[in-house]
Amino acid sequence: MKLSGTIVAAHGRQYRVELTTGETLLCFPRGKKSELACGDQVSVQRSGDAQGVIVSLAPRRTLLYRSNDFKQKLIAANVTQIVIVVATEPSFSDELVSRCMVAAESQDIKALIVLNKCDLSDRVAPAILALAPFEKLGYPLLRLSARVGAEALRPYLSNQTSVLVGQSGMGKSTLTNVLVPEAQAPTREISEALDSGKHTTTHATLYRLDASSVFIDSPGLQEFGLRHLSPGAIERGFPEFRLLLGQCRFRNCRHQREPDCAVHSAVQRGDIDPRRYAAFRSLCAEAG
Repeated sequence: MKLSGTIVAAHGRQYRVELTTGETLLCFPRGKKSELACGDQVSVQRSGDAQGVIVSLAPRRTLLYRSNDFKQKLIAANVTQIVIVVATEPSFSDELVSRCMVAAESQDIKALIVLNKCDLSDRVAPAILALAPFEKLGYPLLRLSARVGAEALRPYLSNQTSVLVGQSGMGKSTLTNVLVPEAQAPTREISEALDSGKHTTTHATLYRLDASSVFIDSPGLQEFGLRHLSPGAIERGFPEFRLLLGQCRFRNCRHQREPDCAVHSAVQRGDIDPRRYAAFRSLCAEAG
């Protein structure tokens, strides 16, 4: 008999599936290939005590993943919102934030930026400055300190299926532990010598806040390749480009150094942030 459920934890070829009855089974996919993600809706068959085999996958509404020339890494399925967690310490990559935004835009997923560790007051201003281009574009920015103010995030997660993404050490696990105390997600201190966080979350896990609100805590990112996106999808992933598309001299303009490029002219005028433009060029270079 087939049973319906949701993948609530994904680790390699092992998946924890929560059935509609509330029971949880440790499941494995049928066959050698495994292209399943946390948040996927699946059908399973029991194969033993508290174990099962995943036999089919329901159509996905959205799929967030990263890719390079050699492989792809699924992050989460069926999400409605990406929550990009950055912090005042360690320093974060604004290009990585841009890449997360482009991935979200390509799937019509709403985006929220959370600036964590705002209790470190002397480091807040530089972080706010780095995030200013995203606020200017209309992306919401929530400032908090996870250890004492994580509850400020809860209203943003209401009636959403969210995924928390970000570099290691930004405080995703701390946020998870406050919002879902029984999660007991591991946390570690920052490696000051490298100004980077150590990986603590090793696999994606889904947590339920209430009947209509869930979020997925994902492992820390050091890169976010989008090799699977076409140049057209990339340019549409930058909202500040959209009104300019079609205004270039050449129909197939790649917005690099072509004459009378509307996008490049906007960068020169200061209408487009140069760091955002640099992120666009980096993504296009990967796309080939």
